Amino acid sequence: MKDSKVGSLMTSEVISAVPTTSFKELAKRLAEHDITGLPVLDEDDRVVGVISESDLLVHQAAAADARYGRLMPGHSADTGPDADKRVAITAGALMSAPAVTVHADDTVAEAARTMLRRSVERMPVVDDEDRLVGIVTRRDLLQVFLRPDTEIRLRVIGEVLVHTLGLAPDEVDVHVVDGTVTLEGQLETLGQISVLVKLVGQMDGVVSVTERLTARTDDSSLPRSLRTTHGLSS
Repeated sequence: MKDSKVGSLMTSEVISAVPTTSFKELAKRLAEHDITGLPVLDEDDRVVGVISESDLLVHQAAAADARYGRLMPGHSADTGPDADKRVAITAGALMSAPAVTVHADDTVAEAARTMLRRSVERMPVVDDEDRLVGIVTRRDLLQVFLRPDTEIRLRVIGEVLVHTLGLAPDEVDVHVVDGTVTLEGQLETLGQISVLVKLVGQMDGVVSVTERLTARTDDSSLPRSLRTTHGLSS
């Protein structure tokens, strides 16, 4: 059973910039392509930073304040965490660095955790040498939860019950509604139940798992090394 990888969801054709790209050109690219950010690349296509709409807005707000003789609240004319960006006119000075990136063979779950932890909306996808190969957004990652219920059900039966656990396809009744999987039936051991629920919960597109399963044997008192189910430890 394989989790979806970032490479299967990313966009390969990426709008990018180089450190010398001007502020005006950056704004134009974001607007023309209806995107909220883009990676900045060096001469070897390695990602050295990321430009976002907020980076440009810092500069634009400072420019407006300067025209009307105002200062940004909480900042003097040349200090503060965004001081450099307020006077910057190129991507190299405006960009946030180092960039938060992900690899094509990372799982969707790993990428989602990174996005949430770092509070970013999109991430450049890089190879082992940090060269750009694509870009992935939060919207892209959410695609895994748009899988039809029928597809999820077939994958639970085929990949988990039959292929991974070696059970008969009708040994457990599988129902899926809006990504919520309900498992009903009787298995041989409690260990099988815990493994089954864990594997189903990790599948792409599964929102939650409800189990109404019973076991013919209680193996919970056995040492962990002996609580195995078709080669899988519970």
